[in-house]
Amino acid sequence: MANHKSALKRIRQTKTRTLHNKYYAKTMRNAVRKLRAMTNKEEAVKLYPAVQKMLDKLAKNNIIHKNKAANLKSSLCQHIKKLG
Repeated sequence: MANHKSALKRIRQTKTRTLHNKYYAKTMRNAVRKLRAMTNKEEAVKLYPAVQKMLDKLAKNNIIHKNKAANLKSSLCQHIKKLG
């Protein structure tokens, strides 16, 4: 166990941040799944900007890597193009 007050505080902060980051990462994954499951192009086009904004915010706050966000946006854009 930690011997310093600062180490105890660091443990508390890490727990809180981890929980916060997990929530937003899971929300992002669900949004991406929802968009990939869509078969209607108009609905997908409407949802895409919200998902894109979410990915950019998470990348900016280092919850996901910026390249991962770019790859996801690219693959989602290709998926939307394929819809008829």
